[in-house]
Amino acid sequence: MRVKVRLFASLREAVGRDHLDLELPQGATAEDAWQGLVAECPALAAHRRSLSAAVNRRYLPFDAPLSDADEVVFVPPVSGA
Repeated sequence: MRVKVRLFASLREAVGRDHLDLELPQGATAEDAWQGLVAECPALAAHRRSLSAAVNRRYLPFDAPLSDADEVVFVPPVSGA
């Protein structure tokens, strides 16, 4: 199955683009998508502890199963004044 991973803030800066498509096996989870992203850009690995995952604009746990054509966003912490 194919999912679109959108990247924001520090993740976008590290990868150098705002999204990428990943090919994942059926039954893959948001964690599997994260691991696929890290395989593309190993420098991201250290970010995992501080991220949240959203699938199709809904926050879900990293063990949430994905479906073909899902949009996955890994949300870094937000700071504000």
